[in-house]
Amino acid sequence: MAALHMPWPGLVLLGVLGILQTQAEAQVSLQPNFLQDKFLGRWFTSGLASNSSWLREKKENLYMCKSVVAPMADGGLNFTNTFLRKNQCDTRTLLLRPAGPPGHYSYTSPHSGSAHAVWVVDTDYEDYALLYTSGTTALGQDTHMAFLYSRTQTPRAEVKEKFTTFAEAQGFTEDTIVFLPQIDKCLE
Repeated sequence: MAALHMPWPGLVLLGVLGILQTQAEAQVSLQPNFLQDKFLGRWFTSGLASNSSWLREKKENLYMCKSVVAPMADGGLNFTNTFLRKNQCDTRTLLLRPAGPPGHYSYTSPHSGSAHAVWVVDTDYEDYALLYTSGTTALGQDTHMAFLYSRTQTPRAEVKEKFTTFAEAQGFTEDTIVFLPQIDKCLE
């Protein structure tokens, strides 16, 4: 998921700065029998939700981005994200390490050095994936984000509704849920 002036991966790195066990996390479950090999490949960040104030401030400047997910030798995932930043395509990589059962990962922010938690909550591998992250900002704010990844740039209405239902179940409100518009750049 990318912002015109600040990319969504950068927002994730800035917004999710630690691992906390919270009530919201207790409601998050992992994809049953998660198959990492089927999860690999190209995804588009089609939607996101966040309890952070930056979403309300920046949501008009957020755009869809492309992620390529590849396996790592340690059993983790390499997320290479390409997004529009200052009218040019920029690329950032997140290295997700296994953190428990299949589908549960952690990563360390190269920006802040803080640890993050990531859960693959639901996926059919061919059409969509719902991911959830949790942590604490540098200012100590409890931060949660949900992401809708789709294999195409135009997710089906049913998938968008599934994401909205999931995000609302995590406590996100309508003004904190965003479906990211397509752009002509950076998605090839």
